[in-house]
Amino acid sequence: MTKQKHPITPPPKLVRAWAALIETHGISDLFTAAAQWGADTELKACCEWLEKNVGRWEIPLELRDTRRPKPPSLKEEALRAISQLENGAIAVGERADTIRRALESIPDPS
Repeated sequence: MTKQKHPITPPPKLVRAWAALIETHGISDLFTAAAQWGADTELKACCEWLEKNVGRWEIPLELRDTRRPKPPSLKEEALRAISQLENGAIAVGERADTIRRALESIPDPS
């Protein structure tokens, strides 16, 4: 019986790095790293397939942005908090800290 290799099998060097995670951070971090690597590898393969078969370069970019969104910036969080306060959606105390952090991050004029 021959041993088949799955298309997203991690390389040995990466497996060794993950093994080291168990010693330094625990098994939970290993599972998180492995799941993230597998998901990223699959997303990359999907984007490459789209680039070859669809012919529209923006679709893979949109897919990647949708599946791996960047966390909102402090400015975006503060603007959302202001909007929520204006609409009465939440209490002031719940978002004041976000707005305060955003304002404190603005440098004072020289």
